[in-house]
Amino acid sequence: MLFNQIIGQEHIKNHLQVSAENGRIPHAQLFVGKEGCGTLPMAIAYAQFLLCNFSNDQDACNIKCDKLQHPDLHFTFPVTSNEKVKKHPVSSLFLEDWRNFIATQPYGSLFNWLQHIGVENKQGIIGVDEAEEVVKKLKLKSYEGGFKVMIVWMAEKMNIAAANKLLKLIEEPPEKTVFLLITENEEQIINTIKSRCQALYFPALSEQDIANTLIVNHQVSDNEAAKIAHQAEGNYNKAIHLLENDGNDLVFEEWFVAWIRTAFRAKGNASVVQQLISWSDTIAKTGRETQKRFLDYCLQFFRQALLLNYKSDQLVFMETKTGFDLSKFAPFVHAGNILEIEKELNEAIYHIERNGNAKIILLDLSMKLTRFLHKKEEIL
Repeated sequence: MLFNQIIGQEHIKNHLQVSAENGRIPHAQLFVGKEGCGTLPMAIAYAQFLLCNFSNDQDACNIKCDKLQHPDLHFTFPVTSNEKVKKHPVSSLFLEDWRNFIATQPYGSLFNWLQHIGVENKQGIIGVDEAEEVVKKLKLKSYEGGFKVMIVWMAEKMNIAAANKLLKLIEEPPEKTVFLLITENEEQIINTIKSRCQALYFPALSEQDIANTLIVNHQVSDNEAAKIAHQAEGNYNKAIHLLENDGNDLVFEEWFVAWIRTAFRAKGNASVVQQLISWSDTIAKTGRETQKRFLDYCLQFFRQALLLNYKSDQLVFMETKTGFDLSKFAPFVHAGNILEIEKELNEAIYHIERNGNAKIILLDLSMKLTRFLHKKEEIL
């Protein structure tokens, strides 16, 4: 993957190229950016630049990097057991899947990756078995005599044992070894790892960059591209899902609408509470990644309703598919309850990520939402 294939982020491309050409190559870098902004494609392009720009045979090197088969390019990413890998899952056992994933979804999310390997009902981690493999790989000499690059995607998924195992290696790597850690949430990476990395922060993609890419790569009309780019909120992965009419959004909307209507009727009505229990059971039966993604969707829905309530129509991009009228719902989301709603949704995501009982978490959230929706806005 070359720099000219990366969407936008021109200042970061320039910084990485110029610093490498001037010999300023930090041994450990942390690429920080939200889903769909291009941190992984940029890391691959940067790795290819390091490996091939100083190679004696640049053409052969580029071919190997394009196929993600360069012997000095290594990857670590969250994995878990599936039908093919029953125990001790590590990245090297999923390399063919990984290459296919990057070829088709270079801006894909962790959820997309887990779907790709058939385990969206589980959570992927980077465990101590993985860390031991990384140590073994990087102790070997460079196959082609140049740099060795280790790309760690979703570094926040390293558990404590793995992070501690890699700490010394990241602090003092072998000569010409470069670590590129990629994260969507740097707060979840232990401080001893963060402090040893030079951080590079990626902004969300501009609407213009997303629209131009959709027009060129997917032959989308100018108007449709502009509409999708606005809805994507700087996330190219989301733009692709919108283009392909991702079915999950319809399911999520149906869950959300059922939840909101039931929660609204449940206050002081014990018989309706049973429906909230049933709703919580239904969502709890899905995978944890699906649950987290749904709660993120709920956050977005509430924020869109808030914007509509306060007449910021130009910022409202959500279009419902079930006939649910966002304008009628909007007055129930206001300054008097939005902070509490966001706090509880984020806490639910936090506890689900840490393997809490989803049924209890979702039911507790539902009962609180019943109170929040009936809360009146204070007029100053």
